[in-house]
Amino acid sequence: MMAVAKKKRVYGLQFGLLCLSSFLFFSSFNMIIPELPGYLSSLGGEDYKGLIIALFTVTAGLSRPFSGKLADRIGRVPVMVIGSVVCVVCGFLYPLVGTVAAFLLLRFVHGFSTGFTPTGKSAYVADLVPLERRGEAMGLMGLSGSLGMAAGPALGGLLASIFPVEVMFYTSSAAAFLSVAVIWHMKETVEEPEKFRWSMLRLSRQEVLEPRVLAPSVVMLLTYFSFGTVLTIIPDFSEHLGIENKGLFFTSFTLSSLAIRFLAGRASDKYGRVTVLYLSTALLTAAMLVIGSVETVRGLLLAGVLFGVATGMNSPTIYAWTIDLSLPEHRGRAMATMYIALEIGIGLGALGSGWLYGNQSSNFTLVFWSGAVLSMLAFLYLVLVVRRSASA
Repeated sequence: MMAVAKKKRVYGLQFGLLCLSSFLFFSSFNMIIPELPGYLSSLGGEDYKGLIIALFTVTAGLSRPFSGKLADRIGRVPVMVIGSVVCVVCGFLYPLVGTVAAFLLLRFVHGFSTGFTPTGKSAYVADLVPLERRGEAMGLMGLSGSLGMAAGPALGGLLASIFPVEVMFYTSSAAAFLSVAVIWHMKETVEEPEKFRWSMLRLSRQEVLEPRVLAPSVVMLLTYFSFGTVLTIIPDFSEHLGIENKGLFFTSFTLSSLAIRFLAGRASDKYGRVTVLYLSTALLTAAMLVIGSVETVRGLLLAGVLFGVATGMNSPTIYAWTIDLSLPEHRGRAMATMYIALEIGIGLGALGSGWLYGNQSSNFTLVFWSGAVLSMLAFLYLVLVVRRSASA
């Protein structure tokens, strides 16, 4: 049984520490993303840019069932720590790789970080916060992560422009180390956590996916295809438009998602998860169409604002919807299932966009409009399938 918080005070010290750790964690691995395509190209791997995100998400997705099970068994905090420690180690190893194969292997290993830490954090928040404040809480949690996603690329781009690229990687490790330090002594929310046993890594079919959260997982997969596309292609698109700091677009869309996350979370508590998702998926479709059409730096940054508003509404609402549908004793598994869908969406977006792009600038429009198609499918799924099943 989970020790769900029963106190009237929702946002106490534990929640604050969790948000701070989330900020540092997301700063860590997002800090290096804008510079990775150029770094891989310097190793001779310019034809493998689509794998930068895809390999990362493959490992994250494969590790989700394990992190979900462990979060329910050994506790939320150990699972969070495992993921952050992976970031610490990988940040120090990037400057040491000298071949394309070694770089891609390291990206594969690095994916374990997001396979573990976000699963533990989301389950921890669900344990702390009552149902009627869940959307709001996930919005605040997403706000801290978004701040990290905004600060990380901006700082990484600045460091890479002033110092050797190794400094950026070491700073990434330092941020991950601080995220571990913050949560190290946090109070565990699993009342009777078990000691780790290797047998826990054996999964039955029922422990891989949680069928109760199929609907939010489908929406997550379809909408995060666009996110994978943006992560993979925007650095090259930024360079094509003459933007020296490739992290500016990421900062633009992340900052625009900050305020909307809290408001969207509260709106989903009041008006319902699906109602908010109607709007967010429609806006995401529009954002991808606009990104594929812009021809100026200002236009790209403004499109980034629209993209940020859409994703800022989308993410906390899906997280809260997933928790709503899950059972307390299987919360880790439910969040892991949703995150598996997230990783599949990002991975498919990264691979698909990398293939469509093919290092040809004439293909940028096609690449981003493909994301618009998948986002529109998410909207249609909500309208034609979820609403119909809810009214049946």
